[in-house]
Amino acid sequence: MKIKWLGHSAFHIETAKAKILIDPFFTGNPAFREDTRKDAAAGLTHILLTHGHGDHVGDTIALANETGATVVANADLAAWLGSKGVKALEMGNTGGTIHLRGFSSTFVNALHSSAQITEDGVSHALGNANGLVLHFDDEPTLYHMGDTDIFSDMALIQELHQPEIGLVPIGDRFTMGGAVAALACQRYFKFDTVIPCHYGSFGIIDQTPDLFVAGMEGSKTKVEAPAVADLLTL
Repeated sequence: MKIKWLGHSAFHIETAKAKILIDPFFTGNPAFREDTRKDAAAGLTHILLTHGHGDHVGDTIALANETGATVVANADLAAWLGSKGVKALEMGNTGGTIHLRGFSSTFVNALHSSAQITEDGVSHALGNANGLVLHFDDEPTLYHMGDTDIFSDMALIQELHQPEIGLVPIGDRFTMGGAVAALACQRYFKFDTVIPCHYGSFGIIDQTPDLFVAGMEGSKTKVEAPAVADLLTL
């Protein structure tokens, strides 16, 4: 499995059977490198969304129309995207699993909101915020937490899915901060590898992963904090 963090909560994941973008917030993302966009879109098969905020939906509509990639989102968000012209949609909701080519995506809980005020000035309720657990045919199980605080039912996510790779928000203010995120990883999960996200973009959230890295000291879990667009092979 090849993983690139593209800034904020956006990730590119490549396996033998799929090329996936999660929360592809490119335009307006201060941390995104524009020179990576072409590569991120090349051969794209799926776009997965954790929730409806603009810094997560991002460039989904343009990318879906450009590539024909299938968009996976909660039912309310998927319906809204359909009204905006997105054709290939797979909708689900908390607790549900969608089986796709080479992997499945399960919607799990996240403690966050999901409405979006769009260009028409209207606030759209776009379903519940979720995390996404991806089970692959021949790759490690991956859990993108979405935007969330710590919650005790993370223990059930570990029990049910046993994720090996965690993509963990650490930026504070809108999600849990680094110290709490580290507590979540150490108390509730047995990750082989964790990659922090939702930091280093907007100035009002934490700019470095330092608190998270410090909080993970002594853990058996490997912390990877790559620069934007660096390639990790796991």
